[in-house]
Amino acid sequence: MLGFIGGTGPEGRGLGLRCALAGEDVLIGSRDAARAREAASAISAHDVRGSVTGALNTDVALLADILLVTVPYTGHRDTLTALREPLVGKVVIDVVAPLAVEKGRARAVRVDEGSAALQAQAILRDSRVAAAFQTISARDLLVPDRSIDSDVVVCADDAEAKKTAMELAGKIDGLRAVDGGGLDNARYVEDFTALLLNINRIYKAHSSLRITGI
Repeated sequence: MLGFIGGTGPEGRGLGLRCALAGEDVLIGSRDAARAREAASAISAHDVRGSVTGALNTDVALLADILLVTVPYTGHRDTLTALREPLVGKVVIDVVAPLAVEKGRARAVRVDEGSAALQAQAILRDSRVAAAFQTISARDLLVPDRSIDSDVVVCADDAEAKKTAMELAGKIDGLRAVDGGGLDNARYVEDFTALLLNINRIYKAHSSLRITGI
């Protein structure tokens, strides 16, 4: 079962929808149980093959086998610190890109640990952490019949976490998983997300990342 920590935002709902369409059972988490249930109901309204349920983040962390972190970066550290114990031994896929938007322009936010993914690993010392999906547009994910023509760069030091994240990416229509090496490389993917957003603003488009030659 897949759990989404902070899954009521656009990225969490979008990835939750795509995973449910692929037949995965999904738990949408939130600090507010009512918001979680509302988001789960909206996803279930589509023709999904997997079950979708809403619950508190703490319950999702306990019940799910694989967790995707889709909280805003401002709540990243506190959320993961609070969930450290229930996440012990589990695969945690960090989707967070630390960004700030000023006057419509996105910029990467510096993280003391080097990246959001490295921050997650520092907090979740006994979890298996991977970084993935940062560059995938939530707007595109939320349109269920839209194929997403993009690569997903997956970074992890833990082999099981990397394999799990890459297999999950491969279940979503249009996505291809690319091995991005160790977790240290996640910072480049997180920063690149800001560039994609600014390209989208300039061209009024939905740009994505596609790596050729492999």
